[in-house]
Amino acid sequence: MNRTARLYALVEELRAARRRPLTVAALAARFEVSTRTVQRDLQALMEAGVPVRSVPGRGGGWSIDPEMTLPPIHLTADEASALTAVLAVADACTPYAGAVRTAAQKIASSMAGPASVAARRLAARIVALPPRGDSAIRTAVEQALADETALRLSYTDAAGRESTRVVEPAGLLTAGGRWYLIAWCRTRRAGRGFRLDRITAAVPTGDRARPHDLAELLLGSVGADAVRPAALASLTPAAE
Repeated sequence: MNRTARLYALVEELRAARRRPLTVAALAARFEVSTRTVQRDLQALMEAGVPVRSVPGRGGGWSIDPEMTLPPIHLTADEASALTAVLAVADACTPYAGAVRTAAQKIASSMAGPASVAARRLAARIVALPPRGDSAIRTAVEQALADETALRLSYTDAAGRESTRVVEPAGLLTAGGRWYLIAWCRTRRAGRGFRLDRITAAVPTGDRARPHDLAELLLGSVGADAVRPAALASLTPAAE
């Protein structure tokens, strides 16, 4: 068994064990390798973001939280390649880029066979220029959307004018490879769009943001015709 197959099998072995931790010695015997090899494999899984954990003491060992991992994903080679290409554009300026990276690691560890080969081959043929973006600003925007709280933004518009205003985030708009925060601006008392790479500072205010309808805030703007991406249809509640 090669190492890639063994890592995949190791995850499944730990998932199946559930609340019964397995010792390194037991895993070594199961895969007919040395305990040192198992320790290196476990370290590799942890570095890849797999929620492997060690339970100390008598009766302890290694386990994995089945709710925090993915079962085997049966993607076609084309689907795996498409996923690889989409993940490649999730740079530092992309909302939730950090979570995208860890999700990609989990998906990659769950793929096997032709899909895994296709994804790895394409990944080796994609390059990107270093991203230009402030991860602290991106994180503040993500948190404000999740917590429904207001943000104090420092912003530079297309003409180079700088301003500071408090906004109530309503959602995100993507267009032409750019990301925009759509929000109710308390200063202008109207809906506004803020290009993420033009936000120079984003500070949480701690104030609760009122709920705003994203479509209403976009009325009268160049984003008025925006629609939900078809790829997100399966994630959208039926009631919406």
